Amino acid sequence: MFPRSSACNNNDIRTIIKCNFVPYGKDFDGGVPTGRFCNGKIPSDIIAEELGIKDVVPAYLDPTLKPQDLITGVTFASGGTGYDPLTSKLASVISMGEQLNYFKEYIAKLKAVVGEDQTNFIVAKSMILVVAGSDDIANTYFVLRARKLQYDIPAYTDLMVNSAAEFVKELHGLGARRIVVISTPPIGCVPSQRTLGGGIERECAEDYNVAAKLFNKKLISVLNSFRTSMPDGRYVYIDVYNPLLDIIQNPKKYGFEVANKGCCGTGNIEVSILCNQLSPFTCTDVDKYIFWDSYHPTEKAYRALVTPVLQKVINEFF
Repeated sequence: MFPRSSACNNNDIRTIIKCNFVPYGKDFDGGVPTGRFCNGKIPSDIIAEELGIKDVVPAYLDPTLKPQDLITGVTFASGGTGYDPLTSKLASVISMGEQLNYFKEYIAKLKAVVGEDQTNFIVAKSMILVVAGSDDIANTYFVLRARKLQYDIPAYTDLMVNSAAEFVKELHGLGARRIVVISTPPIGCVPSQRTLGGGIERECAEDYNVAAKLFNKKLISVLNSFRTSMPDGRYVYIDVYNPLLDIIQNPKKYGFEVANKGCCGTGNIEVSILCNQLSPFTCTDVDKYIFWDSYHPTEKAYRALVTPVLQKVINEFF
């Protein structure tokens, strides 16, 4: 999985974008905080579990990583990064370029374990997940305004999609042939962005969502173009924007009660180091909540998202 996710490659780098402390991981195996921005499992874990590959997908930089883990899959993702190179710099996290370098390193290590032919087979037949865009729009563009004076929304989403396209091309050049790119979600409706951009009533920040929808539209177009320019690969776009928006707008249909704030702390702004064991008001029944902290869904919400879209991936690849 690349390049931005709720994974744990940030644990040992100098950044505040990490969560290897309680209450993160409270519902993970053993209640251990692993660096996943969730109360439990995240999408990469759930997908691997549903496909019968493994229970959890470890971080590539996990010091306890075993050779067998290389064969069955790892994640290179770094929470806080994005398609815009500036996003990872602002957050002091692992950039997309650095993640590609780790992928090259991974390929070399895998060759040492199973040989070149088997490595080429594994890379070509593996499902490569690419997830990014939320932090570009929410943080780099709107909250920090680091790009707002330089780009309008159409121009900024062009920058994002051009970067996404180059990333997919790089993966293809390294042998990947089954690439799944996840859409940007309705980022204006996550609790922290409601607080920062949704006014006194904390409504969804619609300008954030407009940007997300425009980026997604452009992303679909570029992925479709790859079917002609790189016909030996399969490039699948997965829409999570509309499914997550439906969950947020109709929480009871999915077994949730709270849609506009997270479980951790007040749920309005707490994320990363602000969501900690001293955070007051943390909920006691996380399954009532769509969001775990003010930015990331709960395991239950992730399962509601992943299970339906997984069938599309299976139909495309298997």
